[in-house]
Amino acid sequence: MASNEELYNQLAFYTLAHRDPRFIHQHVVDAFTVQNADEHTKPIATVFGLIGLYLYLEKGFTGKQVQQMHMRLARHRKQWPRLPLPPERGIITAADVFRAAPGKDRDEMIRRWCEAVWRAWEASRPRIVELLKQELDIN
Repeated sequence: MASNEELYNQLAFYTLAHRDPRFIHQHVVDAFTVQNADEHTKPIATVFGLIGLYLYLEKGFTGKQVQQMHMRLARHRKQWPRLPLPPERGIITAADVFRAAPGKDRDEMIRRWCEAVWRAWEASRPRIVELLKQELDIN
């Protein structure tokens, strides 16, 4: 059985080879990072992952647009808040995504994974919205 990290690497390979211009790879990176965050994870990783999920799921950003926002944010601020870790991180995992057939089924499962992780971090949503408003004037 492959480890969570190995499955993530295989999903990363799948999404990097994907020809979709929306660049779904970014959503896989964000979901995996946030779902697996712990007390040793750098705050920037958690915050950027949550920002990516918010922009994707609530604002309709593509992975490429999320990546551009991450680059803009990195130029603005040097310290990011440490957000409280929720006990539950989402019922869908990288393993569930990987089991879906490549193509439309897997791509849809990636979105469902992102949604599950975002719901698990719901308590951090106000802080993410506030940060985007402060740093990039995004409502």
